[in-house]
Amino acid sequence: MGEVQVQALRGVDLELYEGELTVLLGPSGSGKSTLLNILGGLDTPSSGKVLYGDWDLTRAEEHELTQYRRHNVGFIFQFYNLIPSLTSRENVSLVTELSKQPMKPEEALALVHLEDRMDHFPSQLSGGEQQRVAIARAIAKRPSIMLCDEPTGALDIKTGIVVLEALERINRELGTTTVVITHNKAIAEMADRILHMADGRMVQQERNTHKAKPNQLHW
Repeated sequence: MGEVQVQALRGVDLELYEGELTVLLGPSGSGKSTLLNILGGLDTPSSGKVLYGDWDLTRAEEHELTQYRRHNVGFIFQFYNLIPSLTSRENVSLVTELSKQPMKPEEALALVHLEDRMDHFPSQLSGGEQQRVAIARAIAKRPSIMLCDEPTGALDIKTGIVVLEALERINRELGTTTVVITHNKAIAEMADRILHMADGRMVQQERNTHKAKPNQLHW
């Protein structure tokens, strides 16, 4: 930024493990979203390496990053980014048309318990239902990793727990590696591993020996 250098991340060393549910905790401005964008191939770091298996994403061309995002990564954001003029089923279908071996939209929506809302438009759905459609859309392409940026940030606690139950079910039943970034410490209780960030650094990692179910969380 002109003469001012902003270091969003500094010396972050991180490994993600297959099938694990990881919660990344930190206050606003700690670098969580930047890290998530780098892991998802949306941003490229100015130094260091990002490896997906044996694939060095930092050396990948833009079309290769597009293929990585399309076939390997599911994104969930705080705001649902649904197309208002399309039904739940049609919003999910957009992703399945681009995927190699997608789920049927109906199957993906059933995973998040929206069997009876498939033909409703976003304006006819609650916030929690819209977020679950977004989860179904992300999971329909069978990604190997799900990246969730404050997925309950716009929701009340009751609705947020329903959304977390959907994420936990997908992680457990499909084995999808899941990363949830949040500033909400209560959500960390459902994780296999908790990573703490501050000022662009990874300051602490810990394993959760007694995982809570989403319906046991309170905040």
